[in-house]
Amino acid sequence: MPKDSSPSSHSSQVTDHGGGVWGIKVPIPDNPLGHTLVHVLDTDRGPVLIDTGWDDPTSWDALTAGLGALGIVVADVHGVVITHHHPDHHGLSGQVREASGAWIAMHAADTEVVVRTRSAEPGVWFDYMGEKLAAAGAPEEHLAPLRAARASGRLRTLPGLRAAVPDREIVPGEPLPLAGRRLRAIWTPGHTPGHVCLHLEEAHPANLPGNGRLFSGDHLLPGISPHIGLYEDPSDDRITDPLGDYLDSLERVGRLEPAEVLPAHQHAFTDAPARVRELLEHHEERLTGLWRLLAAAPLSPWGLAERMEWNRPWERIPYGSRNIAVSEAEAHLRRLVKQGRAEAVPGTDPVVYRAL
Repeated sequence: MPKDSSPSSHSSQVTDHGGGVWGIKVPIPDNPLGHTLVHVLDTDRGPVLIDTGWDDPTSWDALTAGLGALGIVVADVHGVVITHHHPDHHGLSGQVREASGAWIAMHAADTEVVVRTRSAEPGVWFDYMGEKLAAAGAPEEHLAPLRAARASGRLRTLPGLRAAVPDREIVPGEPLPLAGRRLRAIWTPGHTPGHVCLHLEEAHPANLPGNGRLFSGDHLLPGISPHIGLYEDPSDDRITDPLGDYLDSLERVGRLEPAEVLPAHQHAFTDAPARVRELLEHHEERLTGLWRLLAAAPLSPWGLAERMEWNRPWERIPYGSRNIAVSEAEAHLRRLVKQGRAEAVPGTDPVVYRAL
């Protein structure tokens, strides 16, 4: 049980959500999102973390200081539940486990990504990304830096290469074995193949109407539509539909009708069904907008990404963000193809798509 602690310089980084739940702001270096909200859940066997933050000394200091403001030292942590494998969520898990002996739990589909990323020679990823981007219609000036990095051997800077391998599996629909708490995992693929939301099936401490509280990771955020790109697995030829997975998952979460949502970014919010409706409408509008672009002229995924609406003009989007944008364009294209609203033009290389 966290001890009462006097106010400190770190108290502004900690939010008491009541009922033995706290949020700690853990910074993400050089990222416009600013921070990850790591949640602390008190249990009868000690505190459990939901996500941990980016693997960076500044982030680690913020996490330990936030725990300290609650009277917790890292060695007290009993377990770590990870919503998904991305480095701003899973990055510090290994360090927490080393300091405390805590277990780490993750959905099997994301654990598979962690294991694959750790075992693959980094050059494989550079080759894969180069081939994917070339096939998507990326121009030579965009591909050249990838090739240069591959040739130089400067590959160990990629995040996630030494992410901790989880030692427990989160099984969707089953309650997690947390002493004195009722926390159930909801599988919500889309942002990643193994993303989970975590439903705290307990009365809201402020008696807000609804069904408990939902730790939503990146699946459901109050003011951001999370990135939905392709599930990248160089060894898998299956045609996945991440956007379709995401939209189905959104509806599943909306039906839970939680009293409050505790996301991993921004801030806590209520009325999850209304936010779900907004996101469903957003993606339908986006799909319709892309269909119109394809109806005007066949386009490659890169060409489509160049013409899509982003938060800034294409020429001002940084290099790495363009790769993410193209992946998002491809995810929407796959959805349009699956819906019978678009198709690949036979014999094109790089492949272009047209509206139907």
